[in-house]
Amino acid sequence: MATYTPKNILITGAAGFIASHVCNRLIRNYPDYKIVVLDKLDYCSNLKNLLPSKSSPNFKFVKGDIGSADLVNFLLITESIDTIMHFAAQTHVDNSFGNSFEFTKNNIYGTHVLLEACKVTGQIRRFIHVSTDEVYGETDEDAVVGNHEASQLLPTNPYSATKAGAEMLVMAYGRSYGLPVITTRGNNVYGPNQFPEKLIPKFILLAMQGKDLPIHGDGSNVRSYLYCEDVAEAFEVILHKGEVGHVYNVGTKKERRVIDVAKDICNLFSKDPDKSIKFVENRPFNDQRYFLDDQKLKILGWSEHTAWEEGLRKTIEWYTQNPDWWGDVTGALLPHPRMLMMPGGRHFDGTGWIGGLLGKLCEKQGISFEYGKGRLEDRSSLLSDIQNIRPTHVFNAAGVTGRPNVDWCESHKTETIRTNVAGTLTLADVCREHNLLMVNFATGCIFEYDAGHPEGSGIGFTEEDKPNFIGSFYSKTKAMVEELLREYDNVCTLRVRMPISSDLSNPRNFITKISRYNKVVNIPNSMTILDELLPISIEMAKRNLRGIWNFTNPGVVSHNEILDMYKNYIDPNFTWVNFNLEEQAKVIVAPRSNNELDASKLKNEFPELLPIKESLIKYVFEPNKRT
Repeated sequence: MATYTPKNILITGAAGFIASHVCNRLIRNYPDYKIVVLDKLDYCSNLKNLLPSKSSPNFKFVKGDIGSADLVNFLLITESIDTIMHFAAQTHVDNSFGNSFEFTKNNIYGTHVLLEACKVTGQIRRFIHVSTDEVYGETDEDAVVGNHEASQLLPTNPYSATKAGAEMLVMAYGRSYGLPVITTRGNNVYGPNQFPEKLIPKFILLAMQGKDLPIHGDGSNVRSYLYCEDVAEAFEVILHKGEVGHVYNVGTKKERRVIDVAKDICNLFSKDPDKSIKFVENRPFNDQRYFLDDQKLKILGWSEHTAWEEGLRKTIEWYTQNPDWWGDVTGALLPHPRMLMMPGGRHFDGTGWIGGLLGKLCEKQGISFEYGKGRLEDRSSLLSDIQNIRPTHVFNAAGVTGRPNVDWCESHKTETIRTNVAGTLTLADVCREHNLLMVNFATGCIFEYDAGHPEGSGIGFTEEDKPNFIGSFYSKTKAMVEELLREYDNVCTLRVRMPISSDLSNPRNFITKISRYNKVVNIPNSMTILDELLPISIEMAKRNLRGIWNFTNPGVVSHNEILDMYKNYIDPNFTWVNFNLEEQAKVIVAPRSNNELDASKLKNEFPELLPIKESLIKYVFEPNKRT
């Protein structure tokens, strides 16, 4: 049997779970191989997974996306890559039901980019494509022989369909262009470093926290589990002994029902399974069984070494010793995270600004979400949304702010009341009836500097302070509804102020607004950098936080300070003119709120939160820098 010896290996997705164990093993066992790692550091990747390799002279990490053809081509050429081990993929089946396009983009398009780069450069001697047992689809419950490598592919969910699609591309490039491809299809893998959206680490962390273990359906689904180090050894064998053009199953014939896995974990934590296991709604489709024939890989000399009991014990020990490895993963521990968003803007231009940004964040994080179709003031349409979507959380970014500004509300008072007061209260009430948390994007424009909070003093209004600004009808309605929402224990109210994003072309962006004004007042204010704070709002929902929060970056920044940054980073020829509040009053209908909000409550919950000026530079001006 011929043995293949690589020189320069590119491992995609190596900061993820399985690939990190493979990378660390190769670095440890083969100091003559150069290992280049390409990973975009998605939510389920972690550079700490590669700590054992970090200081090795034959290891190099590159942050980047396999979907970037220029980057992939550059790496293949400059690093003289002769071998690719392609692990990078979106893999969580639950997420694929609500975010399937992201799976197509990563799993099919990303693989296609890699294959095309291999064809163009013409230097690859091995392309190992990592697939999954799920491409075979469901195995009959009474089957005694597992799926072999020539079995038909019958995927049943969006995740496995994209993996099967990627396999077809790999096969086609092997046949059409002679690319030396090998494909692997593996059972479930478990062990240290795994992101806790997967069954075993999720159950372990929940057991560590004394919480119930949620099982989809009745728990009778059967799965096979391999310990991560055994799988890393399998890839080591396939790399050196696998035959070009062949497929290898990486599996075990030892099967376990999901409920038995939960019981084993309960027993190791001395928990009563009857009291600790909770049955929840099943997936849209949940394959009953995957069963592989692993004989072909055994002929190459590989075999499973780690018994289930030993592997599970090692895994529990690791998570017990490294509880904070992944940071706060509360959202990943939910049975079915699913967001309903009332996106706003439907009175004017469809999905509102904040609602649209929240949707993009959910897509990026693999969180299932839907935009509500009902109007806030129509209770029956809200009930229909909740019954159809069955969310775990509701985000309300809807509300009337007026076009082009809040002066519109002065002449449209009933419309403003209908949405901002009646509509918001109706949504909160419907959510309370269904035991749902509502995250409500409110405003901090309900205060103005006063004797107790003078401008420039650093004394900000707290969450407990009563609104003192009634200069605009918009602010009146927002202050009114905030006070009433205090009576709802299912609401998390986020006071946003003068929202700013990195998209300087958006007319809603506070920077875009003031950069287009003929004259601006120069007064310090609290402001909200959406690029930093909107991801925090999703995390707040996962943490089940309630009550009122000043949702701004700590500190204040003045209009002139922002425009100075604009001049320095964006347009060196930019100029502006100031005018005072009295002059401003002559060109606006309603007065404007100016204040500082005390953000210490939010900062205590999220210590990494940046002060306003630092956040402006990091999230807005540096990414847009032109000068």
